Amino acid sequence: MLENTDLDQIWFVVSPQNPFKKSKALLHEFDRYEIVQRAINDNYNFKVCDAEFHLPRPSYTIDTLTYLQEKHKDHEFALIIGEDNLVQFPQWKNYDKILEYFSLYVYPRPGSQSNDLKNHSKVKMVPAPILDISATYIRECVKNKKSIRYLVPEAVENYIVQKGFYISIK
Repeated sequence: MLENTDLDQIWFVVSPQNPFKKSKALLHEFDRYEIVQRAINDNYNFKVCDAEFHLPRPSYTIDTLTYLQEKHKDHEFALIIGEDNLVQFPQWKNYDKILEYFSLYVYPRPGSQSNDLKNHSKVKMVPAPILDISATYIRECVKNKKSIRYLVPEAVENYIVQKGFYISIK
């Protein structure tokens, strides 16, 4: 996304509780923060962000974006989502306010449904290379004892193995 847009930096916001996901299915927020930190620490244009750790839960994107914009007035924030999330976007809390005050950059996903939001003035469909690798796929590989080498940075792979994440017990 950084190479295919006008964005200067990408902040990876780790969410303690996504309203669309069950918290029991997630790794602890500090472990997810550490994984993101290990994944991006060699790129100065990337930053891991714990803003949602300080906000009420569950985390709503409009609240996070408002918080970040108020706290970092010298930055202009936008939101990046996968094209597969664009269909569900109208279900997000105050999605219309997100589109009123922030730009929405959409990463292409194979097999995504068509959506009228693609034509919204604040929605930017990004012509980026499609990498069909998901977190779900990576977790399944670990669970099934398949290699995730080349799918994640070595530091992330080492942390997952060290902590024993996603291993199924039979």
